[in-house]
Amino acid sequence: MNQQKLPGASTVLTMGILATVGSLICCGPFAAIFSVIGLVQANKAEKLYQENPELYEDYGNIKTGRILSYIGLALSIIVLILYIAYFGFIMAVISNNGEFPTDF
Repeated sequence: MNQQKLPGASTVLTMGILATVGSLICCGPFAAIFSVIGLVQANKAEKLYQENPELYEDYGNIKTGRILSYIGLALSIIVLILYIAYFGFIMAVISNNGEFPTDF
């Protein structure tokens, strides 16, 4: 039987890679958008595969893309928390007339 490639498998993998690399390299919180898109597409593709597993090839790219999307989402959340802590510290210094705050 001639099996087809699973629609959306390359999209899921691409979004997972963009989320992981984006959260590490440049724009952490914005990479969460790629993670969410990757996870939604992975769910759609997995449902399509579960309906007709004999029609499609193995869904290894879906698994890999989903894992990368989860990693990218976790890294994005960590980077967002670090941004909030950094800018909170900056605001504490500014509100203290440029002196280092001693009472946290």
